[in-house]
This record gives sequence, C-alpha cells and structure tokens, in this order.
Amino acid sequence: MHEVAQREAPESRVVYVDRDPIVLAHAHQLLRGAPEGATSYIYGELREPAAILRAAAETLDFSRPVAVMLFGILHFFSDADDPRAVVGQLAASLAPDSYLALSHLAGDVEGEALAETFRRLNAVMAESVTLRSHDEVAGLFGGLELVEPGVVQLPQWRPEAGTVPAGPLPMWCGVARKVS
Repeated sequence: MHEVAQREAPESRVVYVDRDPIVLAHAHQLLRGAPEGATSYIYGELREPAAILRAAAETLDFSRPVAVMLFGILHFFSDADDPRAVVGQLAASLAPDSYLALSHLAGDVEGEALAETFRRLNAVMAESVTLRSHDEVAGLFGGLELVEPGVVQLPQWRPEAGTVPAGPLPMWCGVARKVS
C-alpha cells in the first residue's frame, strides 16, 4: 500500500496496524517508506480504535484528509463486537474529505453453501467469521457518502473498460467519503 501511495505522492504518510507481533517484526525489517514520506507500523487491536488512533497520530495528521482501509478484517467481528461502532469511532476522527474503504465477506451472495462452509470452519478456527448481507455492510459506512458504484461485489468495483467482471464473489466492498 505504501509503495503505491508514495509512488504517486512521495510525501504520503502510511500507518499499518496489526496485532501479530511476527508480522510487525517483519514489516519493520522489510518495508521502508519513501524518504519524503513516512511509513510506520503499530501493534494494535481494531476492537480498541482509540488506542490505534492515538498511536497513528504520531505519524498521521488527522486534521487533514486521510484514507482508512479495512480490508479482510471486519468479518472477524461478531455482532457483539459492534463493528459499526468501531468503524464509526474511526470515521469520527477523520477530517472532511477523508475516505474509508472496506471489504467484507458476503452472507447473501453464495447463500447457504457459503454459510455452511463457514459454519464448519468456525467450529475449528481460533477466530470465527461473521458473514454479512449487502445492507449490513453498507450500514458499516454510517453517515459517510458512498463513492460510485457504492457497495458492490469486488469484481464490480470499477472494472476496466472492455473487461467482463468475474462471476459472483462472496465479498462486498465499497469506498466512502466523509463530507463534514
């Protein structure tokens, strides 16, 4: 992510968050940002967004627009974890014209076959997965303004002209902007 951002805007500042100390150790050793920008890595648990925001503020200026990307994480939040409140707390800290992008495994794309697969996986996995419907995923964006085409399956997110999007992919994704 930081390589793409800093290739386009070398002054970009990027913060990665993970709760796996091995991932973070490798990141500190292997990933370097552009000299003009900054790339940092913090240990954090998304269920504790205030702590993440405090640590990220050492690198990011939250008075200016930033982008928050939550890819492949929110489906590990049960309804009791209240992912909408977590995302809402992150979004509340953002300046106007900031963006939030997320992806989430879909509970209403491949129907019962996918649900059964995850029921079986959840029985043996350390962390359970919660599949959510299109409307539930759209609700995670709270009061943010969705960017076209809205919340769609991943292959439908702005496909290149002349290409045919792949068949159903059981994942919703979207990008939204904070207006005020």
